[in-house]
Amino acid sequence: MTPVSDRPTPRRVDIVLDIICAHSYIGYTRFARAARRFRDEGGEVEVRFHPYQLDPDASPAGEPLLAALERKFGGGVRAETARVAAHAAHDGLVLDYEHAVHTTTLEAHRHLVLAAGQGRAEELAERLFRAYFTDAVNIGDPAVLARLADETGVKTGDDPTEGADEVRAGLERVRRGNIRAVPVFLFENGPTFTGAQSEEAYLAALRTTV
Repeated sequence: MTPVSDRPTPRRVDIVLDIICAHSYIGYTRFARAARRFRDEGGEVEVRFHPYQLDPDASPAGEPLLAALERKFGGGVRAETARVAAHAAHDGLVLDYEHAVHTTTLEAHRHLVLAAGQGRAEELAERLFRAYFTDAVNIGDPAVLARLADETGVKTGDDPTEGADEVRAGLERVRRGNIRAVPVFLFENGPTFTGAQSEEAYLAALRTTV
């Protein structure tokens, strides 16, 4: 007879996000705190990340974030970024828009695929967000990504294309799913949230998902 495990069934949560999205950073931070509380209660969470690109044409060379935002959205950008930064500060996050480097996130998403295969995607996601918004480094730079991967215990291997097919397939699935804004949190057999929700909302969703 096969023994019956008393371990709880993991709550699967699919998260669609982009590393250069401030609301993704805020939402993920709150979710991660909720997930930590849920795990402390004895629950298990299986997190799966899905890529999204706010600016698929961004250059890996990088440019000042405020310049990129002003070119795309025009006047009022500084006031809006100040508002978002103040909002993020309530969650203990520092968004350094003055020095942040706008860049492509394709390689960052590829590294998240590698991290997922090693069970370290949650750690790397947090580190990528912090590197982009707080440390103001170019996360499109392979050397920067290699350092961040090393910091979080992610082995990148010798193949610079490993995981790229998965990223492209993921972007296509998101496109077909008609997702036009991030973050999106899909709780298996539970609610779907678009946009950053409160920590308590995420925790309630984890507790009620069957």
